[in-house]
Amino acid sequence: MANKEALRDLQTRLAERLSAARGQARSDAWLAVESEGRGFLLPLTQAGEIFAPTAIVPVAHAKPWFLGVTNLRGGLHGVVDLARFLGIQHAGPSADAGRVRTQLVAFNAALDINCALLVDRLAGLRGAEQLSIEPDTEQSRPSFVGGRFRDAAGRLWQEILLSELAHHDAFLRIVG
Repeated sequence: MANKEALRDLQTRLAERLSAARGQARSDAWLAVESEGRGFLLPLTQAGEIFAPTAIVPVAHAKPWFLGVTNLRGGLHGVVDLARFLGIQHAGPSADAGRVRTQLVAFNAALDINCALLVDRLAGLRGAEQLSIEPDTEQSRPSFVGGRFRDAAGRLWQEILLSELAHHDAFLRIVG
């Protein structure tokens, strides 16, 4: 019971900080999340509400990274396992055994896609003043992959542009 209350408190504080950050005229602010031990930055203007995982109904013939659909505040949303979609987690029971699935991050309603990303952990908010940009070493990458950043502790963070992901062909092609 205490864990549920602590999770609610964390979600409430994050929601308040998200609201405050959106109201400010900051150019670069992100919701930091972790999946499979890797850090990802989701632009605040593109991220929506955060939910605890709910019952997910599988979809026949869907790719392994498309977990199914769930009801979030009365709306039907597709659920995508971020790690599997990015290819940093192998499908199968051994990959899921030690994985703690903790949060669903919905896309902002303005992106016009009813979808939520399954991530392992919320890591708070990040602003441009907390990060330094890393040089881009990859020649080609998907359009939804934004910049790479490093924080003061030396941790690497990869930006995922949800506005681009929402229109990316591979992301939209859930049947395979």
